[in-house]
Amino acid sequence: MMIRRLIETTTLLLLSISAVAQLPSTGVSSGSGVLDGVYVQEHIPTKRVIQYTHLREADVMWSKRVWRTIDLREKQNHPLYYPIEPISDRMSLFDVIKYGATEEGSITLYDFKNGVYNDDQFRFPVIKQTGESDEEFKKRVESFFGTITVAPKFDPVTGAIMYDTNGIEIMDTLVNPYTARDIIKYEIKEDWFFDKQRSVMDVRIIGIAPIVNYVDPNTNAVIGTKTLFYLYFPECRYLFQNFFVYNPHNDAQRMSFDDLFWKRDFNSYIHKESNVYDRAINPNWLGVDALLESEKIKGEMFRMEHDLWNL
Repeated sequence: MMIRRLIETTTLLLLSISAVAQLPSTGVSSGSGVLDGVYVQEHIPTKRVIQYTHLREADVMWSKRVWRTIDLREKQNHPLYYPIEPISDRMSLFDVIKYGATEEGSITLYDFKNGVYNDDQFRFPVIKQTGESDEEFKKRVESFFGTITVAPKFDPVTGAIMYDTNGIEIMDTLVNPYTARDIIKYEIKEDWFFDKQRSVMDVRIIGIAPIVNYVDPNTNAVIGTKTLFYLYFPECRYLFQNFFVYNPHNDAQRMSFDDLFWKRDFNSYIHKESNVYDRAINPNWLGVDALLESEKIKGEMFRMEHDLWNL
């Protein structure tokens, strides 16, 4: 009986180690299975999401929706940008999002530019259509992570251009993928509110979107920025919770991306608040004036929190 229990315990232990080793960011190489370290890093890859405190509409005395920009060129935001290439125990936030959308399928993309206008209200989810194969759906999802170009299709054996029965060139749709290096900013949409039940000013992130430079295909000149897609942040938390963020002070005490957003360990500026015109700070204010307007909104929210104690 003791031998049987020992065998069962050993089997369960090996299965649990195998399951952990299959998760990203454990320090175990996915190709060779070699442990790049002295122990399997299983705390963050198996960590559970901290649930939000239950909130009733009756408890919200005041609320304000704002949109923020997280500029990845700022030093405090570098943990979201690096590493440029995934390594055994860490990925950039963009690579984590790409992994969750294309490999795991655990998060849903929302089309930001649906051919009509910019939309950050999660009205156009990228979901599998009736009759669409898994491969076709995966390619459609991957198209959101790059630029699409149309070029002649080449024969994989001879390398010659392929033609149809009418002698017309067969065109192929190619996706030039973006990498973590191409991401310059993240936009987050969040709600600030005062919860009278707990007597605290709290915040919940609603959406997050990666932004890249928009390059003119003819001149290769940067002519603006482009929002790739929107993500529903509460859904992303289950993915973000299982990937490490670099800690410059102690490699043994790293937090997850969800912890980083929960603790507000990033720097940002407000570029829009809820208003009757639904307009952003830019282009109504530019340069220093835009930053001053952003600080003005932040100051008004700060004063509101303190004034609520006197109501």
